[in-house]
Amino acid sequence: MSYKEITSIEEWNNVYEGSATRPLIVFKHSTTCPVSANAHQEFNQYLDGKPREDVEYVLVKVIESRPVSNQIAEDTSVKHESPQIIFIDKKEKVWTASHWSITKAHITAVLD
Repeated sequence: MSYKEITSIEEWNNVYEGSATRPLIVFKHSTTCPVSANAHQEFNQYLDGKPREDVEYVLVKVIESRPVSNQIAEDTSVKHESPQIIFIDKKEKVWTASHWSITKAHITAVLD
């Protein structure tokens, strides 16, 4: 399983609307932060294992795609942090975690 990187508001709007029928995981990643690099590695370890197949997984690079990151914060009412993971179902935030709380074990416990 892999994620899709989204870089435009249009792509965000499409996946956010899609969460009405298919759950969505958004991983907000800072490419300059060592904590984010660790969280990204944990996220990938989850995806390399046995991730839920009914979920869409997307990645947003917060520095390179700042407008998308800001729109996600606005649409979900989740204050921006990075690294950050947000689980959205039916266009509602179900769960969020940031920084060192983003681990394969934590993601697995929430999703599975």
